[in-house]
Amino acid sequence: MQAQDPHVAEARFRAEAGSLYVVATPLGNLRDLTLRALDVLASADMIAAEDTRTSGTLLRHYGIVTRPVALHAHNEDQKVHTVTAWLRAGRSVALISDAGTPAISDPGARLVRAIRVAGFPVIPIPGPSAVAAAVSAAGLDAACFVFVGFLPAQAKARRACLERFAGLDAALVFYEAPHRVVATIAELAGVLGDGRELVIAREITKKFESIVRMPLLDAVAWIAAEPQRQRGEFVLIVDAPAPVEVAAGAAMAPLDVRWLQALLEELPPARAARVVAAVTGIPRDDVYARAMAMKRP
Repeated sequence: MQAQDPHVAEARFRAEAGSLYVVATPLGNLRDLTLRALDVLASADMIAAEDTRTSGTLLRHYGIVTRPVALHAHNEDQKVHTVTAWLRAGRSVALISDAGTPAISDPGARLVRAIRVAGFPVIPIPGPSAVAAAVSAAGLDAACFVFVGFLPAQAKARRACLERFAGLDAALVFYEAPHRVVATIAELAGVLGDGRELVIAREITKKFESIVRMPLLDAVAWIAAEPQRQRGEFVLIVDAPAPVEVAAGAAMAPLDVRWLQALLEELPPARAARVVAAVTGIPRDDVYARAMAMKRP
């Protein structure tokens, strides 16, 4: 047997006793696992996984024999005590989710917080992330983005959430499941209005990956036109509004401007614009553009 290159051996990473590793795993393509993540998974004493069956496929592919233990949204509070006991006993623990980076719209945040409070090291092992992959390939006009994640399930809470973010001069990034994607895109169009574009990133790194960009108001018809477009896991990115130049007092009487200014002290721009538009009859988009101009420093 040929002797191992000492430089290669030195480069390998080994999980240390009493440490929790937050390990990013592939979104779909198994070759996206980083070398350091592979080292940690191969050397960790315990692996906590969102779904042991899903993670089992990855571990078997790389010949990792450690059997994962389930840690998901329904048992995370209970497993905090288990993982703390493992660390206290000097074991190393790797935390993984079904795909991507744990604790980003996935279980893990409560565990990480509790382990930090308990005084144990928490070490990130970076790698695949659906939000980072989608934003990198979207070609955004926005200088920054806000990651919203999954919207609330209830219609009223979902709309309130969108209205809270509507006035931001930033791209908005959402995760969505296939059974809700058409309804969610319709709601995005209804709340965020004209002049914005939507990037639909589907099945990132998988066989049927697609990343398309279109006007937000065209997106419902596009995705509804073909059932295949509604399958898979989605990242939806609404780009920032295009800059609008609004002349002082344009299309608004002085009294209307004062009403808008007063409402902006209590409400987000989108909601304030909706109220003024309903009372005055001025198009909502015109009022919203004026509201954004008034909000700028």
